[in-house]
Amino acid sequence: MCGIIGYIGKRNAVPVLLYGLQRLEYRGYDSAGISVIDKTGNKIIVEKQVGKIKDLQEHLWNKKIEGHIGVGHSRWATHGSPTIENAHPHTSQKGTISIVHNGIIENYLELKKELIEKGYRFRSETDTEVIAHLFEDFYTGDLLETALKVAKKLDGAYAVGVISTYEPDRIIAIKKGSPLIIGLGKDENFIASDIPAVLEYTKDFIALEDGEIALVTKDNVEIYNLEGKKLNKKPFHVTWDVSVAEKAGYKHFMQKEIHEQPRTIGDTITGFLSSKDEDLYRMIKDTDKLYIIACGTSYHAALVGKFWIEKFARIPVEVDYASEYRYRDRIIDKKTVVMGISQSGETADTRFALLDAKNEGAKTLSLVNVVGSSLSRETDFVLYTYCGPEIGVAATKTFTAQLVALLLFALEAGLGRKTITKDDYEKIHNELLHIPSKVEEILKKDDEIKDLAHRYMNASDFLFLGRNINYPIALEGALKLKEISYIHAEGYPAGEMKHGPIALIDEKLPVVCVIPNDRYYEKMFSNIQEVKARKGKVISVATEGDKQIENVSDEVIYIPETLDPLYPILTVIPLQQLSYHIATLLGKDVDQPRNLAKTVTVE
Repeated sequence: MCGIIGYIGKRNAVPVLLYGLQRLEYRGYDSAGISVIDKTGNKIIVEKQVGKIKDLQEHLWNKKIEGHIGVGHSRWATHGSPTIENAHPHTSQKGTISIVHNGIIENYLELKKELIEKGYRFRSETDTEVIAHLFEDFYTGDLLETALKVAKKLDGAYAVGVISTYEPDRIIAIKKGSPLIIGLGKDENFIASDIPAVLEYTKDFIALEDGEIALVTKDNVEIYNLEGKKLNKKPFHVTWDVSVAEKAGYKHFMQKEIHEQPRTIGDTITGFLSSKDEDLYRMIKDTDKLYIIACGTSYHAALVGKFWIEKFARIPVEVDYASEYRYRDRIIDKKTVVMGISQSGETADTRFALLDAKNEGAKTLSLVNVVGSSLSRETDFVLYTYCGPEIGVAATKTFTAQLVALLLFALEAGLGRKTITKDDYEKIHNELLHIPSKVEEILKKDDEIKDLAHRYMNASDFLFLGRNINYPIALEGALKLKEISYIHAEGYPAGEMKHGPIALIDEKLPVVCVIPNDRYYEKMFSNIQEVKARKGKVISVATEGDKQIENVSDEVIYIPETLDPLYPILTVIPLQQLSYHIATLLGKDVDQPRNLAKTVTVE
């Protein structure tokens, strides 16, 4: 959450900062601002606006701000409501230092009290403003030396960008717990929360690790640890293009990303198999307990993964919310593996829980979409999805790619542990290769699903039901709908419905039932009959050719037939489409739903 961009070079900084903020708007969009040191080097110009980046752009339309160094920020509110005063950047009392910050300073109240006693006045409710005043209070005549002192005073997780009229030819960047990368250009350099912010200008990057400080000038980048020791960091090169993040004719990024899934599923299959780590599967042979920790949509992928791993690899799996796992009594030994799933590879709860488990002796594995992300560097092993950037806040293509990676991991682990035969492995793998074309078939029903959405868009509540491996898909369907349409929706295992949610069913309640033609079909069919007996409106996601389901359904969305274990990759697609169309018909901003951020880097 929150996006940071910084620029130093020969260009006018303002267009570069605004472009970067546009690319980072998925990380936060309740307010935004920029700070630029003017061409004299003697003045910091700060402009902020409540709302989205376009509101800041309109605010700056006729303002002539010229300078070659600056920082920008898009905010997702934590301390203080979205106001001009709380928006970043924040400046020191003398106006000589300007700060952008992502994360939470846990000891900010203590620091604020100390600074107030010294005569510093606070203009905002944020924890960030203490950093600006600390820089002024500690300034030694050397911005890097001051940054080392400030960093040692801060508790919590943060990424910070600093500019100052004291030294108008450099940017300081500090990282601890929140993502920050350095973009390397020719006669210009950048700092940013994420690669897409500066991909227009460079494809070469340095990823800062926790406890590192960067001194950035237009010609050079130096990295130091918190003791002031200079470090040698090897840059990495990205191959994907900025055009991947464009809408390509679609109305919304979410719509584009839903329709990209045939490609991203195929890319993840290819990428997974071409980067197989034999050391990982040798380690898995001796594993007797696997924890999977995740948040949000990734948690639902983990629940599906549990079914696959236990079925094919015969390893007991426990799935937990990362925010809960971190604070409970864990049972870990040398044969325990902890896997963390995070699209961004920066999710704070997941990161810190994995680091705790690693410190207690567990082997750690991450499943991420972003190469070079914190999780990918901090865990013993890493699996990647191959989706390119996902801009829509509500995850779609990364979810199905996570499912594919988890399935392939389970199959490979089972093969290594001899708990699945080669014939069964090849049968499932061969069918998996046909999944992208089957997703294409579902996507062709988009107009049909939009018509269905129109009939149910005014419902105030939805219930989603599924069984066994498709129960997590019901959870994901409910999450998607509530995320982007703000309609209350609840996902439930269908067999559990009679133990509570059945009380909610009446003629006004749409009940979305995930009922592919698998071994649980008859049980699920009975649950649907229970809904119909109470006059609920049934929307079924069923396998092509199933005419029986029409007798107990008000609506049916058909999906192609596949093997039982592969159905979750197909059943989720129409639920994504249904949520998207309900939200757009209601006029909601599906790419940037209220109160949500794409990358949650605070606890």
